[in-house]
Amino acid sequence: MLIKLQNTLQKYPAQFWLLFVGVFIAMAGGTMIWPLMLVYVSKQMSIPLAQGASLITINAAVSVTFTFFAGPLTDRFGRKWIMIFGLLINAAGYIFLIWADTYATFAVIMAITGFSNPLFRVGADAMLTDIIPEEDRIDAFALTRMAKNVGVSMGPAIGGILAGISYNISFIAAASGMIVFSLLLLFWAKETLPKTVDLPTISLEPKHGYREMLKDKEFITMISLYSFGWIIVAMIWLLMPVYANQEYGISESQYGLIPTANGLMVIFFQVLVTNKTKHLRPLTMITLGMFLYAIGTGTVAFATGFWGFMTSIVIVTIGELIIVPTSSAYVANRAHPEMRGRYMSIYNLAWSFARGVGPVFGGFLGDTFGPASIWYGGFAIGALSSLGLLLLTLTTRQRELVTV
Repeated sequence: MLIKLQNTLQKYPAQFWLLFVGVFIAMAGGTMIWPLMLVYVSKQMSIPLAQGASLITINAAVSVTFTFFAGPLTDRFGRKWIMIFGLLINAAGYIFLIWADTYATFAVIMAITGFSNPLFRVGADAMLTDIIPEEDRIDAFALTRMAKNVGVSMGPAIGGILAGISYNISFIAAASGMIVFSLLLLFWAKETLPKTVDLPTISLEPKHGYREMLKDKEFITMISLYSFGWIIVAMIWLLMPVYANQEYGISESQYGLIPTANGLMVIFFQVLVTNKTKHLRPLTMITLGMFLYAIGTGTVAFATGFWGFMTSIVIVTIGELIIVPTSSAYVANRAHPEMRGRYMSIYNLAWSFARGVGPVFGGFLGDTFGPASIWYGGFAIGALSSLGLLLLTLTTRQRELVTV
């Protein structure tokens, strides 16, 4: 066991482990806030669920816009400083939440964090792709997923406890995580932008910089279907805490154990699952993962207590174990070195898009047709995405056979 651990540590460069630690710290801080954000908003302001969810849409809309620029910026100016800038701005946004008590104030803060979040996420993905050879990337992404989920397993549980004392403590802790990550990068990270890239030729304008990517029809189709299906991921993580709290009285501290279970499953099973899935076709695994997400989302409609919600998260997490490292490596491996930032930008756009659409769509269903309809609608979205991905998988396979 110790020999295997030593081999793993030696397999990857020191900067990979710097990212590993930094991602853990940032995720532990961020997840103290986001799972309970709508609960906090609902306690600060007496507004309908759909209106509260629109704050997440503001965050996501700004994030979508700046995601298009995050890729060209990291391809033009490098990964390190863009990441540091994004982390510090994000930390400032978390601190400002302490004084938020009106819709307008929340909207401004959501815009700030929406602007900054893509910068360090895209930079981290591009940096990892730079330093890890193609044959090892799916394992590397699986390991960083473990780091994220160690943070996820700790953050919500700690955040739930801290929120029971004061949400302000959670905000300060989250900001501290971002600041610590930025300091690690500042003092120990090296720039990884490939030296072969001709910097002056890289345009910052999306209409020019993304032109070549649009020719990659398989990627564009995959990411479109993936982004559509990812709506249900946002519904699970942003609406289920409010649903569980308001409909079944699940407290913040008790609910914090649910995302903790998700994190623990990733910690203990991600490498095992990835060792199996990396030998199979990526599109097939992405399709399977999305379908499991759909099933898990649908089961929330039948949950009536803590263990029902926990069961839904377990199903969703199995899908997550399959889909996330696979999709990350799939995107990274399709990108030319000078386009890595752009490809990872579009890939990260899925979460920004989902956060913009999912909470508002779910809030509309809940306010109009009843709370359980959120999860029936989510299942329908996941099923449609899975069907589209299945058709893409079959079409791609058939085209490869014809080519051979």
